[in-house]
Amino acid sequence: MTCAACSERIKRALDKLPGVTAIINLATEKAHISFNPGSTTVHALIAAIVKEGYNATEINEFNRAEEKARRLSAYQTELRMFWISAALTLPLMLHMGAIFSGTTTDFIPRWLQWLLATPVQFWIGMRFYTGAWHALRGGSANMDVLVALGTSMAYFFSAIVTLLALNQHVYFESGAAIITLVLLGKLMEAHAKSKTSEAIEKLIGLQPKTARVERDGEFIEVDANTLKINDVFIVRPGGNLPVDGIVIEGSSSVNESMLTGESLPVSKQVGAKVYAATMNQQGLLKCRATSVGAHTQLAAIIHLVEEAQGSKAPIQRMADTISGIFVPIVVAISTLTLLLTWWLVDDFVLALINAVTVLVIACPCALGLATPTAIMVGTGRGAQVGVLVKNAAALEQAEKIQTLIVDKTGTLTEGKPVVTNIVPVGSIAEHDLLQVAATLEQGSEHPLAKAVLEHAEKMNIKPQTVNDFTAVTGSGITARIDETEYMLGAAKFLIDHGAVIDNDHIDTLQAEGKTVIGVAKKFGDALEILGYLAIADQLRSTSKQAVKRLQSMGIEVMMLTGDNPATAAAIAKQVGITSYRAEVLPQDKAAEVGKIKESGKFVAMVGDGINDAPALAAANVSFAIGAGSDVAIEAADIILVRNDLMSVADAVSLSHRTLSKVRQNLFFAFIYNVLGIPLAAMGLLNPVIAATAMAMSSVSVVGNSLLLKRWQASS
Repeated sequence: MTCAACSERIKRALDKLPGVTAIINLATEKAHISFNPGSTTVHALIAAIVKEGYNATEINEFNRAEEKARRLSAYQTELRMFWISAALTLPLMLHMGAIFSGTTTDFIPRWLQWLLATPVQFWIGMRFYTGAWHALRGGSANMDVLVALGTSMAYFFSAIVTLLALNQHVYFESGAAIITLVLLGKLMEAHAKSKTSEAIEKLIGLQPKTARVERDGEFIEVDANTLKINDVFIVRPGGNLPVDGIVIEGSSSVNESMLTGESLPVSKQVGAKVYAATMNQQGLLKCRATSVGAHTQLAAIIHLVEEAQGSKAPIQRMADTISGIFVPIVVAISTLTLLLTWWLVDDFVLALINAVTVLVIACPCALGLATPTAIMVGTGRGAQVGVLVKNAAALEQAEKIQTLIVDKTGTLTEGKPVVTNIVPVGSIAEHDLLQVAATLEQGSEHPLAKAVLEHAEKMNIKPQTVNDFTAVTGSGITARIDETEYMLGAAKFLIDHGAVIDNDHIDTLQAEGKTVIGVAKKFGDALEILGYLAIADQLRSTSKQAVKRLQSMGIEVMMLTGDNPATAAAIAKQVGITSYRAEVLPQDKAAEVGKIKESGKFVAMVGDGINDAPALAAANVSFAIGAGSDVAIEAADIILVRNDLMSVADAVSLSHRTLSKVRQNLFFAFIYNVLGIPLAAMGLLNPVIAATAMAMSSVSVVGNSLLLKRWQASS
């Protein structure tokens, strides 16, 4: 593909097929296609692309190396063609230099100029004629049309002058130089574009080619692609893990920075999860494979990044619209330039050269590359620091965030609550109070229940048998132990059922940012409090800094929590949040998001649990903590591999920087054409300078996008 018109033509051809939705990326030269297997086939998709004059190959994880080799071979072929073209064009350029220096006779005979220019025009330049033919036959026009038309005008005019021995200057050097410079520009562009996908290439290159696997009691070296789930493999110090697995023997520290962006190594003991491509740094690890091939975390990250790089940002629509009508407009301007100049100055040769210059300087490529190259580099850089953007639209939306809603548990906090206080009321012992609480909590899936049960296990307390268990989501539990009814839950839940609460105990603990649950027992019709358990979830070390950074970006950070107002206020104060909602039930989070959106704010949500999924879906843009549930990750637009709110700030910063590059690229592409075409029409540029400018315009857009690689995550 040479410009945005090519990608649009392929998209139109694919979209005509039944049940097909296609996104074509000019920068990667790849198509991401969704289709109904019952309506069409991969063969039919490829055939539709070939019919438009392009080659296509299906890509999967098994032929990446083959595809890379094909691209390298094509690049080397293009390089050889360029050098041949340059060798044939150089004498023509020396001849032009001699003319400019005052030589009145032809430095090189015209027939020899014709001989040198012809293979450049029709052998090396045949690609432009072929591309133009396919484009015009398909009812559109692309950059090939401009180059073929412009160089043909210069070539055939010069050929006629030579054949008829007219007393006119010939312009064989212009056509040859234009083709040579366009080839040079395409080579530079291809080299620069290959740099935009370096992040993906690095991730793919991290996975080892071989693995040492246990077979019949011995460890042998095999192809890493042959590993299966439950295979046992070993990784020596300094080696990379071939697949995802669980440590079954040994201990070590593992560098996971290539997946998470976290520079510090992670300690691994028996039972710990390990991931493909991460590096074992110290001891020998013996692991059992849990995910292989396309199902590893590395493969999932690569897939996400490729999906994002293949998607289109809304900001690209304007460029695509203009690219669709760009070439016909340029041809019209060129024709008008020819006619007006000939009429005004009565010089057909000057009019012809000005018209050729208009055709050559116009560059739809820069417009087509402005957005996708920046998106490619931005999403790739994000993946390197643990920010996985699902699509280009999400990256664009993140720049607009005005209010960020955070769920307290697992986002601001570690998500691992522990029992800190046991406060009996009356004659009950701490041991007995904890046993009743653990008995009631054993049927609950709430994170606080897990904290109570873990504390009971630590104290060697075994829960009793429970009957008639009923959980009221976000409120509390009722159940029977030995035919006696007990209740456990928040103060409001117990008060609603008739309990009398001692607020002094609760207020003191809540002021420390702890969640307090009460345990009560039914005596006849009365519900009496047995005591309280205080549970705290430690704040993440980076939460306060992350909130401050987000606020410095002009983003209001709001906390949602199921905690009571006192606990919520204490947590909010610790991290510097001034806006929060307490006692929000899981099912009400989405409604809270909706309320804030209705106030006119552009809202983002970050969460990690199943109960966050509706709120994530309701937000304008959503973030899921990487360690969260599959449902939350599926609902989110951006996945944060690290369990760290600072990654949200990094994602917003990356969004701002990427969109800034997109706007710079679009401005440059527009201003280049807006200034260049009139200058060419007025005769202030010659075709060779115009061809050089056109070649460099695309390269400069890609080069500007590559500057995104300098962006650094704060964490």
